[in-house]
Amino acid sequence: MDVHAEKFATNDGPIPRPLDADSVRAVEPIDPLLEKRALRKCDLRVLPFLSILYLFAFLDRVNIGNARIQGLEKDLNMSGHDYNIALQVFFIPYLIFEVPSNIALRKVAPSTWISGIMLGWGIITVCQGATQSFAGLVVCRLLLGLFEAGFYPGCVYLISMYYKRHELQRRFNWFFTMGVLSGSVSGLLAYALAKMDGIGGYNGWRWIFIIEGLATIVLAVIGYFVLADWPETAKFLTPEERAIIVRRAREDTAGATMNRLDSKSRRRIFLDWKIWCGALAYTGSAENGYSGFFFTPTILKQLGWTSVKAQLYSIPPYAMAAVAVVIVAYASDRLRHRYTFIILGICINTIGYSILLAQTHVAVAVRYVAIYLWTVGGFIYQPLLLVWLQNNLGGHYKRGIGAAMQIGLGNLGGIVASNIYITEQAPTFHAGFGTSIAFQWLTAVASTVFLVGLMMENKKRKQGLRDYRYTLPPAEQDNLGDDHPSFRFVY
Repeated sequence: MDVHAEKFATNDGPIPRPLDADSVRAVEPIDPLLEKRALRKCDLRVLPFLSILYLFAFLDRVNIGNARIQGLEKDLNMSGHDYNIALQVFFIPYLIFEVPSNIALRKVAPSTWISGIMLGWGIITVCQGATQSFAGLVVCRLLLGLFEAGFYPGCVYLISMYYKRHELQRRFNWFFTMGVLSGSVSGLLAYALAKMDGIGGYNGWRWIFIIEGLATIVLAVIGYFVLADWPETAKFLTPEERAIIVRRAREDTAGATMNRLDSKSRRRIFLDWKIWCGALAYTGSAENGYSGFFFTPTILKQLGWTSVKAQLYSIPPYAMAAVAVVIVAYASDRLRHRYTFIILGICINTIGYSILLAQTHVAVAVRYVAIYLWTVGGFIYQPLLLVWLQNNLGGHYKRGIGAAMQIGLGNLGGIVASNIYITEQAPTFHAGFGTSIAFQWLTAVASTVFLVGLMMENKKRKQGLRDYRYTLPPAEQDNLGDDHPSFRFVY
């Protein structure tokens, strides 16, 4: 019996030993009506509010791109590469604190941890609107990276605990879509808030930070009372429904647990080639995403449009990308396949970048179409990379730390994106577009290596070459994660 990698674990200590494949068959079947009701509750209580929070997380992270064309650099006396520096400093604490944050999340209720860090970055976002110097902006961006570090990997971790792996992609993509839509919402809000220019003696770009930061603070307070915790303690589920969600996760894992973080489990986590390969693949995806969020308004303005028109015309590409992300998620889950959709997104994305590289030879309308291809192609495959790795990690700590490592290390692409679109190269940005193409195909190569490695490992397990692990002491067998011989990988 092939088994699937999925979430489990409790807040308060170890859970019973997971069922092996034979035991799963012997257990009384789950009541399908009760299961359906429990899943519906999870869909309504776990995903919607987290998705709203993710929208504002991304708004607070990338609204600097909109503020830039509304006068940020002029008011703070920024010149040269100052804007690029302000972008990249965000990623320093963001990379460092993602893994520690997900380890802490294991110890603290998600409603407390996530709402707490969100309150912190909401305050910092407001401070960005009040800063009077470039140095103050840099400090704010550093602190913003610190507080936001735990949010995204924490959400990936929490959502995956509620669903089997071939139920996960379409649910996760609904969550991810809100991040994509932040590109549209950011442009729309920037267009509206820029009209507050002069109110209270503040220029329009300051109100972008202040209003969006205040909204984040309000949501953080609400989140403390509304956010879902782990399935075992979820108050919105009845005891019977909680038992079903936990049992589904155990049966989906069938032996792949990791509830202790000891020296052996640390080695299994930090030396796992899958996590490092997944992080390398995500680097290209992150580079593409941040390039779009940080520089699309600038690129559109350099098509000869006013700041207001550039803000408005940045909305439709992200709206179309959001639709594409949802469609691909349903197709991927239905076909139980990830790899081909990833390569499809990279190919679409590459066509968009190629047009922009040749922009001096094409009309403005064609260049605008290229923005659509760039955006749609890139966002099609980004959530697939995250869920694909989660599908192939087994065990509480393995999945939590694995998600943080993939997103944290992968966000090195954000540092790259912050530095390749140089003002002196505007409007052609040859280095930026060329580097972005290279990073997309880095993702393609890493994804192919990931696919081949999984296929080879499944073949070895089918041949019994990993059965020697059944002879390990029971305590170690119960903490193998996806190294358990019964675990099977998916593509």
